[in-house]
Amino acid sequence: MVLLYVAFLNATQESENQFVCDPITQKVAEQTVDLLLFFNFKSYTDQNTAELSFRLFVEDKFVARVVEGCNSISVIILFIAFIISFSGNFKVTTAYILAGSLVIYIINVFRIAFIAVVMYQFPEYSDFLHQIIFPLIIYGTTFLLWVIWINYFLPKYQK
Repeated sequence: MVLLYVAFLNATQESENQFVCDPITQKVAEQTVDLLLFFNFKSYTDQNTAELSFRLFVEDKFVARVVEGCNSISVIILFIAFIISFSGNFKVTTAYILAGSLVIYIINVFRIAFIAVVMYQFPEYSDFLHQIIFPLIIYGTTFLLWVIWINYFLPKYQK
């Protein structure tokens, strides 16, 4: 999965002539803006011309960079690898992988929107939140999904 993802990144990103992020990172940045707009935060994003990232603005203030590592795909790959390692019934395993991946993706978009709002309103807490709290959200969600899989789905459908 990692090799496929790296091949995807190599095929879709460009950093030589002009910086262009992969389409998944672009979609995450766009969906974060949509979520912020839903909650009445004037926001927008644009492709950074100096690096592979999107610049995220809230109320016309630059608050964050959305980079490839923010798109949750690496975490989803880790999640899937764990579930496959302890797989049970094919249909149940596949359904759980799809549902869990969607949960991680959605939580991640909310996480980035929350980061943007906090960095806009409380920039003095940005380092602590970005380095401690926000990784805890995404990895905590993944861990919780693993625990649910092991305790509730795997024993029931291990055939």
